Amino acid sequence: MTSSRPYLIRAIYEWILDNDMTPYLLVNDDHPDVVVPKEFVEDGKIVLNISPSAVQSLVLGNEDITFSARFSGKPMQVFVPIENASALYAKENGQGMIFSVSEDPDVVTEEDDNPDPTPPRPSKPSLKIVK
Repeated sequence: MTSSRPYLIRAIYEWILDNDMTPYLLVNDDHPDVVVPKEFVEDGKIVLNISPSAVQSLVLGNEDITFSARFSGKPMQVFVPIENASALYAKENGQGMIFSVSEDPDVVTEEDDNPDPTPPRPSKPSLKIVK
């Protein structure tokens, strides 16, 4: 099956806006394709305000999230692969969702070298209050 992450991101985004709150996107900057203002990245992460008043041309796609915005007055086109979106929450109360690290079936791990007759349990998403 395809990842549920893009569908959950779109749903939570709409839910946050419907409640007149500000959607914040937490992004992991550990992928070479991530395009964010690097001067605001701390500990490999950046929080982006993706409210309609803060961004233009927001696309919450199945493979990536794109938009244009200004950072310190400079325009920038932002690109976030969907697997690098690690949380979406409301600024005002922290309600939203944290996403677990996705497992890429195309990536070979040590476990793949030693096949086990029992398949691994998929990681379950969990909800957590983000302050």
